[in-house]
Amino acid sequence: MTAIVFSLGQLAERLGATLRGAADTSITGLATLHEAGPAHLSFLANPQYRKFLADCKAGAVLLTAADAEGYAGAALIVANPYLAYAELSHLFDRKPRAAAGVHATAIVAADAVVDASASVGAYAVIESGAQIGAGVTIGAQCFVGARTVVGEGGWLAPRVTLYHDVHIGKRVVIQSGAVIGGEGFGFANEKGVWQKIAQIGGVTLGDDVEVGSNTTIDRGALADTIIGNGVKLDNQIMIAHNVQVGDHTAMAACVGISGSTKIGKHCMLAGGVGLVGHIEICDGVFVTGMTMVTRSITEPGSYSSGTAMQPAAEWRKSAARFRTLDDMARRLQQLEKRLAAVTPADDASSDA
Repeated sequence: MTAIVFSLGQLAERLGATLRGAADTSITGLATLHEAGPAHLSFLANPQYRKFLADCKAGAVLLTAADAEGYAGAALIVANPYLAYAELSHLFDRKPRAAAGVHATAIVAADAVVDASASVGAYAVIESGAQIGAGVTIGAQCFVGARTVVGEGGWLAPRVTLYHDVHIGKRVVIQSGAVIGGEGFGFANEKGVWQKIAQIGGVTLGDDVEVGSNTTIDRGALADTIIGNGVKLDNQIMIAHNVQVGDHTAMAACVGISGSTKIGKHCMLAGGVGLVGHIEICDGVFVTGMTMVTRSITEPGSYSSGTAMQPAAEWRKSAARFRTLDDMARRLQQLEKRLAAVTPADDASSDA
């Protein structure tokens, strides 16, 4: 494997960073502060890791100007070390690049349109009327359904499933096991028997979306399920039919969103958050982990539900008290009514 090597001078130029140290120092990779060696570039983005800086053996460290003042080693001084690390990480990414062309074992419908610069992997299936844009990578064993469109620069890892009538924007990344456009959970009940409702909408993903492994996005019942530009979805997320997600919203693993919920732009949903259906979340909302959202949120800010972790013995005591809260509330109301019934005359007579 060919080694990846950049000089500190090259990296500083790419970032527009202030270089402190030898420009010809060779950097072959990225590493954490406590694991980095002389050929690594490291970074300090979280203050709790500052304790590792003094003993860091990295060839150089990405630092803010304030942190660089107390560090004697080589540094690339930037305004945002984590953002700089994110940019440079692509230079050291060893992910294989697929060659253009259609693998001999792939099955491509005669009327599907596959750009000459796209790559279609082994045993992939592309159905009738599908369109694969320029520079797209379709991994091994992917399925692209009828009339589905994958925009230019897209990257599908092996075993991604795109059902029919799915529209994928430009530069979209979809990880293995993701299913886009599966049938939404729609049934009508007739005398205790469930009758299936055909899901005749599709799914639309905007540009620069990322979808994690084994995440599912159901197709709409009538109109499309819509995921906005720049949305980032972690692994094992469930998005039900007709959900709308605004631009640049991010969700951590195991979020579950019920049908017809609308989520605004620039929101963040932490791991395990659940949302009931038919509610709206405004722009700029942050929901902490394991929160259950049961009503619409109309004001930006941070929201939580549930109880914080406790030692098990303490939690059991608290759980036992939860069962008595309703009785305690009724008793408190009765006491308040009795106190309100006490008149000044009664107080005066008692004083006499």
